Amino acid sequence: MRTALVIGTGLIGTSAALALSQRGVVVHLADHDPEQARTAAALGAGTDEAPEGPVDLAIVAAPPAHVADVLADAMRRGAARGYIDVASVKGGPRRELEARGLDLSSYLGTHPMSGREKSGPLAASGDLFEGRPWVLTPTRDTDTEVLNLALELVSHCRAVPVVMDADAHDRAVALVSHMPHLVSSMVAARLEHAEEAAVRLCGQGIRDVTRIAASDPRMWIDILSANPGPVADLLTDVAGDLEETVRALRALQSSDEDKRQEGSTGIQDVLRRGNAGQVRVPGKHGSAPRVYEVVAVLIDDQPGQLARIFADAGRAGVNIEDVRIEHATGQQAGLVQLMVEPKAAPVLTAGLRERGWAIRQ
Repeated sequence: MRTALVIGTGLIGTSAALALSQRGVVVHLADHDPEQARTAAALGAGTDEAPEGPVDLAIVAAPPAHVADVLADAMRRGAARGYIDVASVKGGPRRELEARGLDLSSYLGTHPMSGREKSGPLAASGDLFEGRPWVLTPTRDTDTEVLNLALELVSHCRAVPVVMDADAHDRAVALVSHMPHLVSSMVAARLEHAEEAAVRLCGQGIRDVTRIAASDPRMWIDILSANPGPVADLLTDVAGDLEETVRALRALQSSDEDKRQEGSTGIQDVLRRGNAGQVRVPGKHGSAPRVYEVVAVLIDDQPGQLARIFADAGRAGVNIEDVRIEHATGQQAGLVQLMVEPKAAPVLTAGLRERGWAIRQ
């Protein structure tokens, strides 16, 4: 791949363009908002000048509802040798293109499983996709050259290619992305009119659950409108669990010992099933999840504190597997939770204490 055209310079499009530009591909940028394309170009993602002829690969990074229109326009004017889109829904756009009678041998639907709560080119990063799955949905009609171009794009972005059927993909993302986003939003909505005294008690748990609720509602309306059926089916199952859980909690209020026992069993069941599902979530680099020890360090809210901790961990010969930061409410301080291999926890604790860090058990 020597040349590419990225149509849509939001978070995903600009991130892909940055990755390609950093690897020597000449990238042309286009967007319905020219100012957004200029911003992406200023960030080093490519040029906002139109290509003089067909490029090797056109990457359509438009919302699902607009993917078919943008792709059809690009294909009819011969903008590229191959065409892909990166929308989060795959079955609907392909069926729309088929209904228009287009030759889809040069098209491949894809979806990088990566993102952020923020959108737009300023949120983009050339390493956004590193180590993340990138779904490809080829059919028997897909030209081998287009598949190879898509695989080259995935390689340049340091992502991991995953081949799936388009409709199977849509059911999967409903489970792991679309439904969880709505549930997160529903939990966050409980905070909108909550008393300030209650909100001030928010800790890492509520932050974890509501983090993705900060995303742009307009973008998510587009996504959910393109995949409503599978999401509604999953929410129906969640609603059933909620009803059972409410009944169990009400039973725990009863003065009848048998009912209280029934309620306890119901709560235990949903928590147990939650444990069983959570352990199936892939861990670091897509491997099976591992159990880490947590070393909690109290830090001041000052520049350079995190860099010092990581440097001191390195001096102790310990690799930090993951990290979380919990800020102390109303104080210029925070608690950094360093996740490490169990055998490394005592070494890290001793090493950090020697260097003056306050360790919390």
